[in-house]
Amino acid sequence: MLDNISILIAAPTITLDLVINGLLIGALFALTAYGMALVWGVMRIINVAQGEFVILGGYMTYALTTAGLPPLLTIPCAAAITFALGYVLHYAVITRIVDRDLFVSVLATFGISIVIQQLLNTVFGGDVRVVDAGLGTQFFMGGLIAVSEIKIAAFLLVCVLALVLVLFLKRSRLGQAIRATAQNPRAARVLGIDTNRVYAMTFALNAAICGACGSLVAMAYTIHPYIGLPYTIRSFMIVVVAGLGNLPGVVAAGLGLGAAENIAGFVLGTQFQLAFVFSLLVVVLVWRNWRLSRKRQYLK
Repeated sequence: MLDNISILIAAPTITLDLVINGLLIGALFALTAYGMALVWGVMRIINVAQGEFVILGGYMTYALTTAGLPPLLTIPCAAAITFALGYVLHYAVITRIVDRDLFVSVLATFGISIVIQQLLNTVFGGDVRVVDAGLGTQFFMGGLIAVSEIKIAAFLLVCVLALVLVLFLKRSRLGQAIRATAQNPRAARVLGIDTNRVYAMTFALNAAICGACGSLVAMAYTIHPYIGLPYTIRSFMIVVVAGLGNLPGVVAAGLGLGAAENIAGFVLGTQFQLAFVFSLLVVVLVWRNWRLSRKRQYLK
């Protein structure tokens, strides 16, 4: 580990390469986390199946490209498929746990995640999959920094998706209904808003966001049926750090996590990269609890 740290100090270009690539993947983390924050803020549900929706989107891209569809065109298809699945799952499962105890939502969505994992394993097998986007690699600083073009494209597409999502929530009638329901569901019902439909569209929209991100993950990285949990943990950690409804905070936390995780993977070794993510979650939760306890003491 000390040798790797000394390499980073002696060769700043390696550090810069890790940070750039980490920021690019961090954008995917941020968008997925914003989807989780949307469900959490509107429905008061922690979606433990968040990562499974991401991986499901990746497998949709894998299946569609295998069938002959160009990889980039599979992104809206994966988003549409996961949107439909999210809509169905809401009326089959989620509608029964809205306004219930938070622990109930954790158990229910955890069950959904297990079902998705097993279905993916049964249909596609447990092997690691990757989708060739057909793009090359860009080199900078005399070839010392290498960034794959699909990562750059993924970053730009995430920025576009985030902008569309923000405009949708601010300008459209459904988006305004979602925001009103998030602020006060009872008042929204009094004003004539169909909160059940809002909940269904919110959960489906989150699934579509995850599906689009999963398509990009399949092209930029790798997927397998049981890799969803780390994406759920990352999303939860970003939301806890940034807070609900704080899009700039979510973006900053997602980018920071991507860069930190990439550097940790180099310093500690890739086999400990996920351990770093889980350890960081524990640190974040302890820090958040400490801040809340200080607030309670101040209020007293």
